[in-house]
Amino acid sequence: MPRALKLANGLRRTAMWSERILAVTIFAGMGAFFVYSALSMSHIDWSHSETLYELINRVLLLVICLELIRTLLTHELEAVLELLAFVVARKTLKPDLTASEILFSVIAFVILMAARKFFVLSDSERANSSLDLPEPEN
Repeated sequence: MPRALKLANGLRRTAMWSERILAVTIFAGMGAFFVYSALSMSHIDWSHSETLYELINRVLLLVICLELIRTLLTHELEAVLELLAFVVARKTLKPDLTASEILFSVIAFVILMAARKFFVLSDSERANSSLDLPEPEN
């Protein structure tokens, strides 16, 4: 095996394992954040609307962490688009946004949905495309 190919394979394996370690680290941090959030949210006055914003913000942050882990492990375009959609959603739900920031968030979300429609295959399309592959010759 040529030296360059060995080096490329070694780098690929190193990157793969580094991403797995990062995913486990993010998951552990997510668990600690969840416990801390549950404890801190139990002492908050639930009669204020800011409390609901805080809860939604924390939940979306946990979902973003999960999507980031999924992106690190799968490298699928669909996972990246969903991660970005949750980031835009979290940004959009902040109560102190200006009208232009809301407009840009909506435009970003529309672009993400268009990218998903045009670049991500549905399950039925994947099944049909796998049936169209020529059979290997023996």
